[in-house]
Amino acid sequence: MSTGGGNRAIFAALGANIGIAVIKFIAFVFSGSSSMLAESVHSLADSGNQLLLLLGGRKAKKAADSEHPFGYGRERYVYAFVVSIILFSVGGVFSLYEGIEKIGNPHPIETPWLPIAVLLAAMVLEGFSLRTAMKESNHTRGKQSWVQFVRRAKAPELPVVLLEDFAALVGLALAFVGVLLAIITGNGVFDGIGTIGIGVLLILVALVLGMETKSLLVGEGASEVDNRAILDAIEAGDEVERVIHMKTLYLGPDELLVAAKIALPASARLEDVATAINSAEARIRATVPIARVIYLEPDVYVAPVDPATPTEAIVIRASD
Repeated sequence: MSTGGGNRAIFAALGANIGIAVIKFIAFVFSGSSSMLAESVHSLADSGNQLLLLLGGRKAKKAADSEHPFGYGRERYVYAFVVSIILFSVGGVFSLYEGIEKIGNPHPIETPWLPIAVLLAAMVLEGFSLRTAMKESNHTRGKQSWVQFVRRAKAPELPVVLLEDFAALVGLALAFVGVLLAIITGNGVFDGIGTIGIGVLLILVALVLGMETKSLLVGEGASEVDNRAILDAIEAGDEVERVIHMKTLYLGPDELLVAAKIALPASARLEDVATAINSAEARIRATVPIARVIYLEPDVYVAPVDPATPTEAIVIRASD
């Protein structure tokens, strides 16, 4: 999967958030709305998050070295995890604090038309950013639902931008309702309630991002579809009797490690073994192009005497 689509979505979100953060802060200065302050901090945090995603993508391109022989592909996961922490601490916690402060010390909103106009303009800009992220995601989403895409995507940039933009639109709606009620009633408590709603929303989104990114950091294997495709590719050659066991691991969003023990005929010569392994590797790469690091160990398969014996062969190839 290329990072091009993710970068386009990031740049669209970055441009929108910088502009939105500025106009929201101006609106806060003139109106005194805590919702506007929370939203300006939210947009500022989002802008920092997008810069971190771009930095992670850049660092992930570093060539492998002796200290990191499998490369730096997981840098993208690390920076995506940092984004979730920033969204939680800077955006969510600050909004909660500001909302509670406003409820304790409410005051009417000054220049009421300004925050309303700014929120409407921000919704348009955030909608453009979300539309761009959805358009780029559709190139790789396939038939997955949006929830499945966020949970299963190995490249973290698009899910992060999607969740940020979605949270931004919902947050703007909460701010709009809070500000509107504060203007109509003259009671600033509603503005504070809207601010607390924004904080809770950001914390929930940050927790979802953190959990999904943590799974990638710990290490995820190939999908069931890719696993089956790799197994079939290995066994497609007449020289391979079967796959005894196999493990996969994502080294980064665009790089998959495949390690397998394959059964070859006991009478195979060394030259035949080398040819069989090279052929199997070629078939794997042709079937699943992101399988770039492949280790195949030749062995002789011996069927277990007791079918109930929990051997690797039975566990992995239970359907045989």
